Amino acid sequence: MKKNDVKIGAIVEARSQEELKHPFQGKVEKIYENSALLSITSFDPKDAASVSDLNNKMVINFKYLKAVKSPKKSANTTSNNDVKISKIDDDASNKK
Repeated sequence: MKKNDVKIGAIVEARSQEELKHPFQGKVEKIYENSALLSITSFDPKDAASVSDLNNKMVINFKYLKAVKSPKKSANTTSNNDVKISKIDDDASNKK
């Protein structure tokens, strides 16, 4: 891919020559001159330990990125840790 084709927030397919042995998908978080910071979203189960060691982030050169039409649905996807907060009704707790 070329730098102009990479957009922040896009899901891309990538490969790493050293850290991960299999292709993976990631969300572009930051764009540098020749590479992009990816938050790893989908990966091969054999690379789980390496992904954990990398804190689910990796910088990849543009030449190892490829556009993805639809993100993989995999058992090994990182969670986005959504937290839901709800208000407790004070009147209900005071009636006890």
